[in-house]
Amino acid sequence: MQWSFPIAKVAGSEIRIHVTFFLLLLWIGIASFQSGGGAAATEGVLFIIAVFACVVLHELGHAMAARRYGIKTPSITLLPIGGVAQLERMPERPSEEVVVAIAGPLVNVVIAAVLIAILGAFPNLATVANIENPQPGFLSRLAVVNIILVLFNLIPAFPMDGGRVLRALLAMKFNRVRATAIAATIGQITSFIFGFLGLLTGNVLLIFVAIFVYMAATGESQATSFQAIASKVSVRKGMITHYDALGSASTLGDAVEALLRTTQHEFPVIDGGGNLRGVLTRSAMVQALQQHDRSYPVHEVMARDIPLVPDTAMLDAAFKLLQSGGGVPAVGVTDREGRLVGYVTSENIGELMMVNEAAKA
Repeated sequence: MQWSFPIAKVAGSEIRIHVTFFLLLLWIGIASFQSGGGAAATEGVLFIIAVFACVVLHELGHAMAARRYGIKTPSITLLPIGGVAQLERMPERPSEEVVVAIAGPLVNVVIAAVLIAILGAFPNLATVANIENPQPGFLSRLAVVNIILVLFNLIPAFPMDGGRVLRALLAMKFNRVRATAIAATIGQITSFIFGFLGLLTGNVLLIFVAIFVYMAATGESQATSFQAIASKVSVRKGMITHYDALGSASTLGDAVEALLRTTQHEFPVIDGGGNLRGVLTRSAMVQALQQHDRSYPVHEVMARDIPLVPDTAMLDAAFKLLQSGGGVPAVGVTDREGRLVGYVTSENIGELMMVNEAAKA
């Protein structure tokens, strides 16, 4: 995710913080300082950090459950509105998706239980009604927040965990595309309710949550539809076959010339045998030109370890690799001898799907 940076790595997942998270800390610090001075500001910021530590544990719960089914979680990103676990893929079996979805809220249940039963941080109605008030106690408020996280995430609206459970249950009766569309529609309706309440109460954070829920629900629905269509299309029909490639000995100057004479955003780098060695993106090229002259070799700045699929595969094989969370710019397509015959990008898959949708209309 852009504008985020790593702070730790836990159980194979990179924990990242989005820069906007610090705006939340600043906002809480200033608001607390204005109401109670330096001590209140410190307590307010520490409380938010504690809350987001619980959010990280929540997302790690998803990651640990997904690992059980052979699904990796490359990163977990903290945003002002919560955490986002970037799974390589979602479980396709409904029963597995239910397990992965409820694993996060179960972590918050355990945290709340520990705070209440072991540490004695029993929340009362006053704590719930005045969650922003530090008087009830740090741990009691933290227990309340974890209970709220459980209840919020179990709302049966995509992309919340409850929505994923709903999608899994619907998938037992409908196909995955239809199940996702229903769950996503409920998520979009929920986002409008959140947005209306946010405008009504002046809660800016709730408005941001509404926007995030709407975009995530829409994106998941589109991605599922794309994958269903791609599973019926040969990768040969979706790959880019007319392109300029760079050689292993090419320089940034060669790349600039290719950029100016084509409309490509990425350039495969191949060796003398026609094997793919990497991909040079336009952004990587521009960044490299800011630091080096045109004689600098492209193999020093290209993206390596580009995934490959055979030309006999279906397009969804390439789509899954592009959506795996590794940030690969393209997927190479090879012939029987392993030579590059084309490549697939998210952009050209999107164009193919757009054409298919237009043909249906």
